[in-house]
Amino acid sequence: MAPLLKTLKEDWSISATVAGFLAVLISYSGPLIIFFQAAQKAQVSPAMMISWIWGISIGAALAGIYLSIKYKTPVITAWSAPGTALLVTLFPNISLNEAIAAYITSAIVIFLIGITGYFDKLLKWIPQDVAAGMMAGILFQFGLGLFTATDSMPIIVFSMLLVFLISKRLSPRYAMIWVLLTGVVLSFTLGKINPVDVNFQLAIPQFIAPIWTWNSTLNLAIPLILVSLSGQFLPGMAIMKLSGYDTPAKPIITATSIASLAVACVGGITIVLASITAAMCMGKDAHELKEKRYIAGIANGIFYILGGLFAGSIVMLFSLLPKELVAALAGLALLGAIGTNMSVAMKNEANRDAALITFLATASGMHFLGLSSVFWGICIGVAAHVILTKRVATQAPMTTTQDSKSS
Repeated sequence: MAPLLKTLKEDWSISATVAGFLAVLISYSGPLIIFFQAAQKAQVSPAMMISWIWGISIGAALAGIYLSIKYKTPVITAWSAPGTALLVTLFPNISLNEAIAAYITSAIVIFLIGITGYFDKLLKWIPQDVAAGMMAGILFQFGLGLFTATDSMPIIVFSMLLVFLISKRLSPRYAMIWVLLTGVVLSFTLGKINPVDVNFQLAIPQFIAPIWTWNSTLNLAIPLILVSLSGQFLPGMAIMKLSGYDTPAKPIITATSIASLAVACVGGITIVLASITAAMCMGKDAHELKEKRYIAGIANGIFYILGGLFAGSIVMLFSLLPKELVAALAGLALLGAIGTNMSVAMKNEANRDAALITFLATASGMHFLGLSSVFWGICIGVAAHVILTKRVATQAPMTTTQDSKSS
């Protein structure tokens, strides 16, 4: 322990600490907004919402600190933002107890995938275009929510949009922070802040008993596994590779899955590898020397612990905000993710029809046979991909034959 503390003291830097802090701040000002929307749909109590935040914060903190120290790499972990977006589409059609069971199921499956080293092999079986189409369909409603919020609060929402555009031009890394500040200041100025009792105290996690059903397994657990692997771990590992870090996927997926299991019964959704916030902890802004940027991962975990311990204060602060502001924040925070997934889905012309069908089915909100549009979106999309891929494969030799005859 003494050598470790000495090494940490020597490698610690203000720049890496700031990078870790900003990553947490952006997570709380962006993806956390989606959690509040999910809580509103599920009609959970403030105490339960505090437990949710405690779970995702502590789970991400422990996994990130452990992996960053062990591999001397800035491993930035977080909760599954796409999975949280999925919750918004499912509540209140599934109960909170069913959701917890789905968390546990997905954590176990992802753990098995991680411990056996089948991550890379499994991703080859998931058509990237179809997975991206499904994600774009899930997130699409959040983009629409940004503009529907203008019906009741046009000044606040349009001002946030303007600040977002200017910030993306001048200071893209901190765009969401400026947007959040703009929304809060205007809400105070225009008298739109909700009355909330001020009460600062340590968070107390609430135990939630899991209830397994086919409904939650098909509608939440399976999509959660897919979006966690393809939408979080895959881009997260890609960013690490691009930043010059060769940390294997196996221990990262294994550690985050164990953390997911540990916090599932207090409302903590799947803990995954971050991608967007990870980028700022792996660049030169964190530290000039690549081998000392792992401090940003440790600092990130420490700030997550503080956020988890005082989750009640975070809930209180966000409860002050009007729902229109929350919807606008969520839409702007996910704008990049919507664009990225749409771009990936439409990139390959040969698979474009299957991806588009997946997107439309997922975004439709259909509930055929009691199953959600997310489930049907991925099923119909994969079926379309298989049919269209076979059609292209069988047509290719015919084209060659015709060309040879004409020549």
